[in-house]
Parts: sequence; structure tokens; C-alpha cells
Amino acid sequence: MRSSSGKKPASASALKAVDTHFSMAGLARSSHSISSATARPFRFDRTTPEELTCLAPTPTHAANGVEWLPVVPGWDLSWLWAGFSTRKCGLSRAYCAEGAPGELNLGFTAADSRDAVIANRRLLAEAVTGDPSTPLVTLRQIHSNRVVHTVAADASRAHPHKADGQMTDDHGLLLAIQTADCIPVLVADGKHRAVAAFHAGWRGTVQRIVESGIGRMRLAFGSRPQDLVAAIGPGIGLCCYAVGDEVLSAFESQFSYARELFREVHDSHPVRTRYPMLFLTQRAPGHSNLGPSLHVDLVEANRRQLLAAGLKPSSIQIIGGCTQCHRDLFFSHRGSHGHAGRMMSVIGIRKTQKNRPHS
Repeated sequence: MRSSSGKKPASASALKAVDTHFSMAGLARSSHSISSATARPFRFDRTTPEELTCLAPTPTHAANGVEWLPVVPGWDLSWLWAGFSTRKCGLSRAYCAEGAPGELNLGFTAADSRDAVIANRRLLAEAVTGDPSTPLVTLRQIHSNRVVHTVAADASRAHPHKADGQMTDDHGLLLAIQTADCIPVLVADGKHRAVAAFHAGWRGTVQRIVESGIGRMRLAFGSRPQDLVAAIGPGIGLCCYAVGDEVLSAFESQFSYARELFREVHDSHPVRTRYPMLFLTQRAPGHSNLGPSLHVDLVEANRRQLLAAGLKPSSIQIIGGCTQCHRDLFFSHRGSHGHAGRMMSVIGIRKTQKNRPHS
């Protein structure tokens, strides 16, 4: 019997002889074989972070001073509230430098004051809806593909639902998704006046939370893809989101186009480029931190899921802005090594509108 490479496999006696010689030298033959599953069969497109970085979006200044990103002009829906927060102009002091203005942390993090976060949430609700008392419904996010049907009564729940997506056709409340690098996706049905918000980290993206969530909207509200619009908010970009081979393997297990979402990104730090000898290590090749890193494009991954769900390309708006690149504007969990606040992406149906299909 021959192996797939055409070479005759070593016999047990031959391997035993090799082991004997290794033992005499104080060595041992490894019993682990090289797995083809972890090998990259071809090279990815190579680039540098600078070539991938995009400009940050320009926020709108609300009357109360909050800086946020409304979904305009892409969504011309007078019945809708929708937008993405930044870290600018709030009451939190936990994540800003001494003497700097307060920030808009919207998550109940260990480092921040609960009272400050509650006040910040009222500021965001006021900026988006004009009324600080507008109910804001959050989730206990668990990096899943679970989507819940939210109703007005959920605004007074003591404990939020465990999920990473929510949808509603109730009016007068804001659905909220918290992020600090993951990708937020907002969806609106202009025909049936229903909305949804999804939290898509890499795990949720692999589990198709956006694609399956739109399927849930079709079942619950009769939504049709041609009536839907979507906005993908700020998150960590392809320029900064370095991942391991396990993430590549997870995407390959689910998507035929998985490798089109990845790039090999080279560090273009000027000192390292000019003096490479300063950064040499004694690690074996393939085990050093030097060289290209594998990056994934979560924005494009979720755009493709929206297309797979039936949305037209022209109905999908990408807000832009890498949370790690633009840390003056956004919170970044990776960029701040875990010491970060949370932003919110919100969507809702104006309370002056009734729950009836749009004619």
C-alpha cells in the first residue's frame, strides 16, 4: 500500500529502529502528524493595514450635544428611528483621560457608574427620538444566532432576554444592540413597518444570525426581501481584525466563499520595515509573531448574508468606520485591551404611527 504522496509508508520495524537511534541521542520522535486541515492550500491576497483603512464617518450633533450616526440619506422612512452611537458627549468618566470631556458609555460595565450609564441611555434616546423617556430594550448578548420577538412589555423586564437579535412591529420603543468591535446590523421593513437589530461578532456571523434573523421577520411579519433595507454599522474592520486559523476553519465549514473574506495583512511599521534584524526571534519558522497575520472582513461577511436573504445591493448601506482605527470616535474592546465602554445601535417605530401595513 502506498500513501497519497506515492511513497511507501515506513514499517513498524523501521520506525522502531528510528526510535532506538533517537533514544541514544536523547531525542524522541513526535507521535503527532501534520493535519492538512490547518494548512493553507494557497496564499491569500496580501496587503497592509494602511491600504485597508477607511475614513471615519462624520457624526451628527443632536440638540442635547450627543454625537451619533443617523441612517441617512439611505433610509427615507418618516416613520422610523434608527442610528448608531459614538463614544462622544456623555457623562461617563471611566474610559477617558483626566480633564477630557465625559463619554457616552451605554453598557453596564464594571468600571463605570450605573447612574452615569442610565443617564447616557436617556441622552441617546433623546438624541434619536426627541424624548429621553423612550423605552430602550437591550439583550443579554451571548454570541449566538438567537433572535427574539420583542414587544412593548419587554421594556420593563428585570432581566433582558438572552439573545443576539431582536425584532418588533410594536411602536414607541427602541431595539438596542451593544457593541465595542462586533458588527451591528439594523433592518427595516418599509411595507409592514417592522424592524430588527442584530449583534454579529464572528461567532454570530458564522451561525448566520443576520440571514436567519431575516427569515424570522418573514415568518413573524410577512416581510419580503424586496421591501427591506439594512444598515451595517461601525465595527472592527478588515484592517485590524486579526484572527487565527480556527476562525478560518469555522467560516470554511459554512460558506463556499469563505476565503474571499480573508486577507494576509503585513505590518508596515516603518521601524520594523527599515530594521528587520531588530525583530528576529529564536522561534521556529511558523511560530513567530513576525510576518503576515490573517484578517477577516466581518462587514463584507454580513453584507453577503443580507444578499443571500434576498436584499438588493442598493438596499444595503454601510456606515463605515473601524472601531479600532478610530478610537477617538468609537469604543474598541481589542484596541483598549478589554478596558472599553459600549456603543449602541438602535432602531424603532415612531410612537405617533399605528401598527398597520404601509399602503
